[in-house]
Amino acid sequence: MPPFVSRRVVIQAGLAAAALAATGLPTNRPAAAADEFDVLRDRWAALNTGGAFDPTDPAYRDALTRLTAQAQQFVDNLIIDADRTALWPDLPLSSTSGNFSISYTRLKTIALARATPGTTLTTDPADRLAGALDFLNRRAYNETLPETGNWWFWEIGAPRALLDTCVLAYDALTAGQLASYLRAVDRFVPNPNRRTNSPNLRETGANRVDKALIVALRGIVGKSADKIAAGRDALSDVAQAGKNSVFTYVTSGDGFYRDGSFVQHGNLAYVGTYGNVALGGVANLFSLLGASTWQITDPNRAVILDAVEASFAPFIVDNLMMDCVSGRAISRERAGDHRHGHGTTSSVLLLAGGVAEPYASRYRALAKGWITRDRLADYLSGASIPEISRAKAVLDDHAVRPAPATPAHFQFYNQDRVVHRRPGWTFAIAMSSKRMARYEWGNGENLRGWYVGDGMTYLYNDDHAQFYDAYWPTVDAQRLPGTTVSTKPRQPHGTGGGTGTIAAYADWAGGASYRNETGAVGMHLINHDKTLQARKSWFCLADSIVALGAGIAGTDGYPVETVVENRNLHADGTAALVVDGVTQPGDGSYDDPRWAHLEGVGGYVFPSGGKVRARREDRTGTWREINTGNDTAGSTTPYTRRYASLVVEHGTEVGGYAYILLPGASTWRTAERAADPGVTVLANTDEVQAIRSGRDHLTMANFWTAGSAGGITASGPASVVVGTEGRTVTVAVSDPSRTVQTLRLSVDKHIRRLSTADDTVTVVATGRQLILDIAVDGSRGATHTATFLRG
Repeated sequence: MPPFVSRRVVIQAGLAAAALAATGLPTNRPAAAADEFDVLRDRWAALNTGGAFDPTDPAYRDALTRLTAQAQQFVDNLIIDADRTALWPDLPLSSTSGNFSISYTRLKTIALARATPGTTLTTDPADRLAGALDFLNRRAYNETLPETGNWWFWEIGAPRALLDTCVLAYDALTAGQLASYLRAVDRFVPNPNRRTNSPNLRETGANRVDKALIVALRGIVGKSADKIAAGRDALSDVAQAGKNSVFTYVTSGDGFYRDGSFVQHGNLAYVGTYGNVALGGVANLFSLLGASTWQITDPNRAVILDAVEASFAPFIVDNLMMDCVSGRAISRERAGDHRHGHGTTSSVLLLAGGVAEPYASRYRALAKGWITRDRLADYLSGASIPEISRAKAVLDDHAVRPAPATPAHFQFYNQDRVVHRRPGWTFAIAMSSKRMARYEWGNGENLRGWYVGDGMTYLYNDDHAQFYDAYWPTVDAQRLPGTTVSTKPRQPHGTGGGTGTIAAYADWAGGASYRNETGAVGMHLINHDKTLQARKSWFCLADSIVALGAGIAGTDGYPVETVVENRNLHADGTAALVVDGVTQPGDGSYDDPRWAHLEGVGGYVFPSGGKVRARREDRTGTWREINTGNDTAGSTTPYTRRYASLVVEHGTEVGGYAYILLPGASTWRTAERAADPGVTVLANTDEVQAIRSGRDHLTMANFWTAGSAGGITASGPASVVVGTEGRTVTVAVSDPSRTVQTLRLSVDKHIRRLSTADDTVTVVATGRQLILDIAVDGSRGATHTATFLRG
């Protein structure tokens, strides 16, 4: 039997031509045959298949081969017996599993391959596809059924895959079949603004965008103008006058914040996954509805457009998305920082095709920079056909110059995250507070995420696979970099259905940003069972990170440790570890070492010594150990990775620590900095932690309570940076505790006069001592800045 060659999606002319101009898709349907619903349905099909592309172009060969193979496998394994109880042997239908939703996703893959030019299925699967849809509609997803198990499968996962399949296989389905399927969609997603199984719960953030797209697609397939309008209007929450609009900055709960934060589930930093979903959904709706009767015209849509640079780009490191904003998805084997980054890149390129200047050019430049700097070079090799088409257009366009990775310091005070970007390396800190949870677990996911919000630090350098190469199933989850922890063993948490979060107890988390280049960061750590406290500070400088800890006390009788480093050396890494000039062959403990150096990573200076343990170990784990989710469960394949760690051992006594991280430094440079650190630790107590950097001309201090250090006096909790450049002095200050109304700050600097200041800053005195009153109440931990001329 000759192979079935997939049909090229045919796009309409006439009425369709104007609507499709914005997306650049072909228009071949006779004008008389078109109505606007047909236009949008064909446009959605083209957005999924890639529209007009040359299937003989070698750039698409691997993607077409993958799609064909996956679809053919699903067709070959599809159960076709008359008395079947499931569509595939590995997806039995039960009242609590999400297998019906996964089944719809597989049917979408078959429909996509059938509709994509260049795929070569052995036969046209139209009859099997239609029969399988009818089977699921009768047995698993129709208007008579109650929701059971995870709501997401019923209200987002299944209807989205079903509607996509209806569009892609529209020619193979009768009007009666479509009507039956749409009744099911109307049962479970009748209103994009509300959760069907909890009608009093209004959808927010990514979930709202998902449902808006679903209802718009339902309107297109069923030719309902009201439904398309309802989907579009849900983005703006017209029903509640914009209360939950995705085009509005929020001040609490889910959504985008003015500082660039993105929160989902009420208290989790989630731009890497839920944020990606929101961005991708909006990009799809812009492309789908552009230049149509239902185009998106919300005057506040710049909130999403600006978020590309304010919320997403800071967490993208050369095409990978930092795990510190991906929540429980870090435990998903088929996810990871590269795939999440690729998702952002794909959405940004899609959005670029549906928005006006100057956004379109800036987006293309960003995406081109990310793709071309990706050291794993795996974007195109793993991309879908539409993604390859968009990327090729940008990569081949010499007029698009890649946006550079510029140095910057970001304090995301509404999500307790910090990003410090320098030439050649990037450093991130994930904290938690009474406002932001430590971590999320549930639905069988993220079973060992205990400490990811307890001050975990991420160092990104040339090793773009550091956190991507089986890191999460193999790393010692009780010894994550940057954390201070009790050695009391932990047990996996959250294996049941539904999701939950682990609360944090302290107020003080955040810091002050100095000229968006450097910054002071701090976190009062109270651990999960309140048996450990610590004051932790990170002072982010031009070439280093100074980390201080004080007031470290455990009450459960277990020794306490601070993890300086726990680096993935991959399967058989041989990176040399040098301590005080001597190469270490294996494990060892060192009393008061001056410095250490890990090949390929950088240097570590210990200005106050301490007891440091070095370890090199091979660790084996499986993804199933950290994720047993219905649709995300990991494999039982064992992975072994080698790790090199440096740990400060505090024992059971009250203690502290100080170390300087020198990313990228050579061995000799590390030894040089140990002899002359260029940084002075001015204070390291549970009242104040402060440093002075002669190289950076900065004094930085975190005041846990009222106090003085380094010529700075604060009347209450504060993070302060004072910098001198030529004849100017700049003061940056915040209240990370959010407990103060007006903060009085005194600085021992001879000041002649004020140059510029935020309107929250009042100058009380100048001369030999600068005294300021800063109205920090209501600023949520934001930085307040004033610049002065020296006397």
